[in-house]
Order: sequence, then C-alpha cells, then structure tokens
Amino acid sequence: MTDCIQESLPFPTCRGRRVEARFSGGAITSNGGVLLLREADRRLGLTGRVAKALSDPRRKASCVHDALSMVRQRVYSLALGYEDLNDHDGLRGDLALQTAVESERVLASASTLCRLERRAGRAEALRLHEVLVEQFIASYPRPPRRLILDFDATDDRVHGMQVGRFYHGYYRHYCFLPLYVFCGDRLLVSYLRESRKDGAKHAWAILALLVRRLRRVWPKVKITFRGDSGFCRWRMLTWCERHGIDYIVGIARNTRLAARAGPLLIEAKEAFEQSGDKQRLFDAFHYAAGSWDKPRRLIVKAEHTAKGSNPSAQAHLGVPGDRAYGLW
Repeated sequence: MTDCIQESLPFPTCRGRRVEARFSGGAITSNGGVLLLREADRRLGLTGRVAKALSDPRRKASCVHDALSMVRQRVYSLALGYEDLNDHDGLRGDLALQTAVESERVLASASTLCRLERRAGRAEALRLHEVLVEQFIASYPRPPRRLILDFDATDDRVHGMQVGRFYHGYYRHYCFLPLYVFCGDRLLVSYLRESRKDGAKHAWAILALLVRRLRRVWPKVKITFRGDSGFCRWRMLTWCERHGIDYIVGIARNTRLAARAGPLLIEAKEAFEQSGDKQRLFDAFHYAAGSWDKPRRLIVKAEHTAKGSNPSAQAHLGVPGDRAYGLW
C-alpha cells in the first residue's frame, strides 16, 4: 500500500533560516498558523502598504525595529487572537512569529508597539482607510455591476479606564461604538467612536466619500446603501435619491406600522398553521413621518417560523421599487 502521509510542510526560507512544519515534536509553538498569514500577506501586500501610510519620525539609525516589522508583528498577533499589547512580552520571543515577521532577533516590546500606535492620528487613520479601499478596488479584474455597502455600528467592550469609554444603555456595559462598512465580506471602513455618539454619526459623510471614490473608477456601477433602523435619517435618504444611490434601511416599529402589518401577520400565521412550512410574506405602501420631506416606499415583511417569536414583522424603506426585495 502506498504511504500518502506527508511528514513535513516546507515554507519559504527566512534570511537563511529553513522553515518547515513537522509533526514529530521538538520545539513546539501554538502559533504555526502565522506562517500561512505571512504567505497571504505576501500576496496581498497589505502590511507593506499600511507601514508606508504610517508616519515614522524616529531617527532610523537608532531604531532596532522598523515600522514594517512592527506592523506585521501587531497585525499577525491580532489575527492569532492576541488582542492586548502586554501579550507581546512573551510573544516577542516566539520563533514562529519572528519567522513570519522575517526577523532573526527578539521582536518589539509592548511599550515600543504602544508608541507606534499612539503616534497615529486622524491623518494616519484616513490613509489606512485609503489602503483598504484601494485594495478593494484592485481586487476586481473587471468593473462590477452593483455594490452593496452595509453600514453597521456595534459595541467594542472595554475592561479598563480607557479615555473615551462610556456606558451604553443598550449593550449594558462600557464600550466604544465603532462604525463598520462592508461590501460583501470585505471591510472598507472601521471607524472608532465613543459610545455616547449616535450610531449613525458621520455615516452620511463616509457614504459620500466612498461613493465619490468608487464612481471615479467605476462610473456606471450601481451602489446600494443598506443599514438597520439606526441609519434611517430622511436627510441621508434624500441625498441618496439625489445622487442615484439605491437604499434599503430598517425603520423602527410604531403603532401605525403595527396596524398596517396586522393583516399580513394574521395571513402568515394562518398559512403556517395550514402547511407547517416557514412563511415569509411581503407588502408595500407609501409612508411618511412628520419630519420627512415626502412619503417613501415602505416594504413590510411578515414571518412565521417553527422557532422564535411568531409571527414577527420587519419594515424597511426600499428604493427603487421592487428591486429592494432582492437585497433584503
């Protein structure tokens, strides 16, 4: 019988150091996956672009660790699950991480990495986001027909006395409230904010910047803005309509919506009881709050499933027309 068991996995060398994965014991590390991160980063060139986007006013002749090696050290360790800087008190001597960073010496200490992070300000944050967006654009071999930009705010819990931390009543703990923008599974924006800020704070400006850049390279691309009820701001929706941006956003429940959704909920419940199959029904009508400039098309979805709260309803503003159904 042919023996198909592979005894070792070779990796590219690191400054003369042979890199090989074996299963026979010896000096063991639990961070072997960092070598795969290193190969992915080599193809993407992400950390190299990030390092160039960061300012480094240090006197180069006196520096032991350059900006690129520190960026790689920090990014790779985050991907491995080491979130805190003090983790590097031990990680800096890990041979696998040293090899991934392409260094033959002990890596940067927690205090050195801290100084790197504290030097970054608004200008660096903008340049880092430009790196993400440009890499996203370069990932398309041909212009896409449609892009769906998902906006979402979520909690980033803090456990110390960090500057800018605040208690958030919805999440019931001290946290920050960063804003994320994804297109599919690719991150375009990660904007750190205090949790006392509105969840939609600066979303309008960020959307405008993204649309301007994406349309500069793809003039004919159809862009759809998608978010939950926290992003239902009529001024922002008016801007989308004026600039040809499709949108589908949630809208908070109220008595008027509950009354309009009532017959659809009853219909979904009766259909489920008769068939036993999950029900998902839609209805559409025009709706306007008192502060809005005009009525807008509202789509109500009623569901009844075998689990959870039944029946349930959600309402979304969708433009234009029935195309919003496919984006739910």
